[in-house]
Amino acid sequence: MTTSEISNLPSGETAAFSSLDRREFLKLFGSGIFVFFSIEEWELFGQEPRAGRSYPEDFNAYLRIGEDGRVSCYTGKIEMGQGINAALAQILAEELEVPFESVAVVLGDTKLCPWDGGTNGSRSVKYFGPALRTAAAEAREVLILLASEQLQVPQDRLVPRSGEIIDRADSGKKIAYGALAKGRTIERRLGKKPGLKPVSNYTVCGKSLPRPDAHHKVTGKAQFAGDIRLPGMLYGKVLRPPIHGARLKGVDVSAAKQVKEARVIQEGDFVAVVHPLPDQAEKALALITAQFDLPEANVDEKTIHQRLMEAAPRETVVEQRGDLAQGRELASMKFEEAYFTPYVAHAPMETHTALAQVEKDGATVWIGTQRPFGAQEEIARVLNLPAEKVRVITPFVGGGFGGKSQIGQAVQAARLSKITGSPVQVAWTREEEFFYDTFQPAAVVRINSGMDSSNRIVFWDYQVSFAGERSSQNFYDVPNLRTVSRGGFTGGGTGPHPFGTGAWRGPGSNTNIFARESHIDIMAAKAGMDPLEFRLRNLKNPRMVRVLDAAARQFGWKPAKAPSGRGHGVVCLDYLNTYVAAMAEISVDKNTGRIRVQRIVAAQDMGLVINPEGAKRQMEGAITMGLGYCLAEEIHFKGGEIKDLGFTSYEITHFSWVPKIETILVDNPELPSQGGGEPPITCMGGVMANALFDAVGVRLNQLPLTPERIKAKL
Repeated sequence: MTTSEISNLPSGETAAFSSLDRREFLKLFGSGIFVFFSIEEWELFGQEPRAGRSYPEDFNAYLRIGEDGRVSCYTGKIEMGQGINAALAQILAEELEVPFESVAVVLGDTKLCPWDGGTNGSRSVKYFGPALRTAAAEAREVLILLASEQLQVPQDRLVPRSGEIIDRADSGKKIAYGALAKGRTIERRLGKKPGLKPVSNYTVCGKSLPRPDAHHKVTGKAQFAGDIRLPGMLYGKVLRPPIHGARLKGVDVSAAKQVKEARVIQEGDFVAVVHPLPDQAEKALALITAQFDLPEANVDEKTIHQRLMEAAPRETVVEQRGDLAQGRELASMKFEEAYFTPYVAHAPMETHTALAQVEKDGATVWIGTQRPFGAQEEIARVLNLPAEKVRVITPFVGGGFGGKSQIGQAVQAARLSKITGSPVQVAWTREEEFFYDTFQPAAVVRINSGMDSSNRIVFWDYQVSFAGERSSQNFYDVPNLRTVSRGGFTGGGTGPHPFGTGAWRGPGSNTNIFARESHIDIMAAKAGMDPLEFRLRNLKNPRMVRVLDAAARQFGWKPAKAPSGRGHGVVCLDYLNTYVAAMAEISVDKNTGRIRVQRIVAAQDMGLVINPEGAKRQMEGAITMGLGYCLAEEIHFKGGEIKDLGFTSYEITHFSWVPKIETILVDNPELPSQGGGEPPITCMGGVMANALFDAVGVRLNQLPLTPERIKAKL
């Protein structure tokens, strides 16, 4: 992006790309009203400080009312397609009593925005929303106070409405928020914290308002990290080892140096090329010859699960109640199964990209990242700078799914910029994206369970290795249970995983829900019961019953013992207090083993819904993406060698796979807003496995449900 392009951006987006510091930014945009809050308020919102950090005490950082009446909302969250810029604008507009169109959200800029732990776990509205709502409420009351003083009208006669303070007794007597803000900064606190607007009075939240970035996205004007341009910018390419764990033992860069204007960088094992043109940088890199010491390859996708079971660390008890031994005595039928999930790539359409400009007194880095403040600290360590000297600016992010919590490309760009003294952009190729990615970890779940003669579950012994504990907790009515976890979903290289692993959309839950809901179906089939009726018999949780009932009514579920030949599957789940029930209808070609998904119905209780259409789009996107990991996605490897380095061998969801998707938002406004972007994806492995069993009587305990595995079972 050029300087002129930056200056022509709409209000709110300019801030995201400006190189001004916060004080200069405020001078540029004029004076405004700033409202301060205490740190104690934030503790009400359930966000635990990370690494000694928490949201700042000065809520001035969150809210600015400009002279023109426009409102800037500052958040350390980022926009990667989930539509958070609409939902946060709605929350602020609702509580502050301003038009939705007057709010501009500035995201992910470490100079302008308050600290944030990262955009992950579907927590933006859930955690940042309450803080923003409280900030807006106090700003509203401060404006009333100021208007009372200026209009000489008692506060109780004043009402905020659409960016103005109006006298109830004389509607002609009013003053605009912008007029109150003009030329002044308010740094006073209210003696008493104001109440929040009751949900019953909402006029903005709960409506399907358009996304502010929609026009930029559909016209191609949206700017991502790879679109930023700076004067004198160079393109960087870094030598990649052939496999994970390889060590450089020799390199010849002489041919690369012959490429006109190419500069070869060598710092120990760090070998790179920079050039004013990206294709010439790539050409020069290809001319480098290198020799590596390669580690022994002693594991692959066929043997990894045995290795994981042998290497699992000591257990951590997640939950425990009753007595397993007593439960086993009560059981008339017992079940023992193991479930396996593979390494899965994030495969975002936008590969990891960053542009770094390192100068003597600091650095500015434009990154497609999910955690701007974590990136700031990591880059500062690499550059040996104080964190406050590094500014991270996050443009739009082209998909993250957990993978863009890692910032290897930004570290490469920062190192190259420091060495060359020029801005350097590093954009990973598709091959580099797959190679450097942190994958969803391969994992193993072992379940022992039993039910009594009335088909009630009487014991549940659950052990998960290397997926983590998220969604491993059992919400069924089981008197005797124990859940343990061995190893989380992050790691790499030094443990049993031959490469890095990390969060993948719905981390841990994809594995745990696949295992639990498959196992519940196995028990239902053995009991000779309809799988929905079996679940309801073993549930007391009214929220879960409610979402199951909503899904069943929409689906038109008819009770039948599986396998019925119809290809119907059902699951229910609790993902960080968002409840989901999903049902699927599939067919299976017995000659090829290929699954064809005809229809999916998903009901979701996510508490108060801010933007219903946005929530439904997230549900549809999660379901569509989830088809990939349950039907095809699996990283093939040999030791540290990644066999899948592109979409020629790594299959994600095809357009032709996408079925009719029906979504239901279960109304629950009394519950504060919960997460909505990740929960539905976590149902897909279980609902597909259960529908497969109902269709052809084949039970696969391993994902993905590939035609080869299905045909072998048939």
